[in-house]
Amino acid sequence: MQIEQGSVVKGKVTGLTDFGAFVELEGGKTGMIHISEVSTSYVKDIREHLQLNQEVTAKVISISPEGKIALSIKKLNADNNGGARPQTGSAEQTASAVLRPAQTASAGQTGRSRQSGDFRQPVL
Repeated sequence: MQIEQGSVVKGKVTGLTDFGAFVELEGGKTGMIHISEVSTSYVKDIREHLQLNQEVTAKVISISPEGKIALSIKKLNADNNGGARPQTGSAEQTASAVLRPAQTASAGQTGRSRQSGDFRQPVL
């Protein structure tokens, strides 16, 4: 099987590190799934998502000139869901997560709201 960028491949997890997982692909080649390419949500410990000898399906996102194959489960799942992120809560939970206190205007404050890292006094 010819492995090229954009193709979908299957393989077996042969190694886990703090930064990702190594996957043995068909034909004896090895690819790597970076920890940021495992899930659309934050991954603190890759071992909570993948295990040794687990069969995985991933998308080839790049092949370096040296032949290193970068894989992504996240991009494969995004492609299969039409690019939509999976729903993880109710509309109220989503709204409360988006509207953080630092981003909303408080009583008596007019003008722009404070942004993360902006410690200046509000413009009145």
